[in-house]
Amino acid sequence: MDIGKKAFFTTLAIVGPILGVTMIVGLLISILQAVTSIQEMTLTFVPKILAVMVAIALFGPWMLMVMMRFAFELFTHLPTFVE
Repeated sequence: MDIGKKAFFTTLAIVGPILGVTMIVGLLISILQAVTSIQEMTLTFVPKILAVMVAIALFGPWMLMVMMRFAFELFTHLPTFVE
């Protein structure tokens, strides 16, 4: 149970910044579309892709450290979980 809980919260911590950036960019593009009456569906994809790439570039080292810390804890405490 403890491993699953840690894995779940680690996953939320890793994907949280990317989902947050994507949500904010999507909201801003939706507001822009509503104000300008531009209803082009493909308009949202390019800014979201660029925002995700920037978010990965900014948060990538931190996300990697979180994943490495989780993997290290998992492998060092695995013998105690198996017993």
